[in-house]
Amino acid sequence: MNIAIVEDEQKLATVLEQYLQQAGYQTEIYNDGDFALKQLALTTPDLILLDLMLPGTDGITICREVRKTSEVPIIMTTARVEEIDRLLGLEIGADDYICKPYSPREVVARVKAVLRRHSGTGNAGSTDQFALDEQAAIVRINGQQCELTAVELQLLKTMADSPGRIYSRSQLMTKIYTDNRVVSDRTIDSHIKKLRQRLEKYAPGTEYIHSVYGIGYKFELPDQD
Repeated sequence: MNIAIVEDEQKLATVLEQYLQQAGYQTEIYNDGDFALKQLALTTPDLILLDLMLPGTDGITICREVRKTSEVPIIMTTARVEEIDRLLGLEIGADDYICKPYSPREVVARVKAVLRRHSGTGNAGSTDQFALDEQAAIVRINGQQCELTAVELQLLKTMADSPGRIYSRSQLMTKIYTDNRVVSDRTIDSHIKKLRQRLEKYAPGTEYIHSVYGIGYKFELPDQD
């Protein structure tokens, strides 16, 4: 599979290329937005790692233009952490986003997760140690079955399908309460607390759901290395 790295920081782009190639991917690097836009119109990568701030055409414009003709997975990267940038990046058609600074290993993991979702090969957050069974409303942790309520199941599935992605409380509420009922942030916090307690029973000392101060929550599997 070929990954297009659209990143104007040459050293960072080179490091990402090395990690992605070690993971078995082919790569192309574009350091300029204008050149990237032209090349992406001529080629069809399997995934685009797209920086928000670029010389020439910016990442948001590139994402919009690519989406006019292609559904290729796009992961946006940005050092701008304001919530509006995150929401805008996803609303224009990006599949995920990663905030700088990040580790190259995290980027590789997110690339694999997004590609799995697009190929339909199962839950991106599943491993031998952790697997979500949506039909049975359970999560299997190290071979043990943990039963979940309907709300807990939806919460966990939403976050586990995009490991590392940060969800605001309002985004989680929209996913869980599709009838547009009005609930407070405290409601989400309460559900998260109960979900954490359930998971803790089967994996003491392991944190799957992480709080991100001032923003919301994210799901991450523990490092198995």
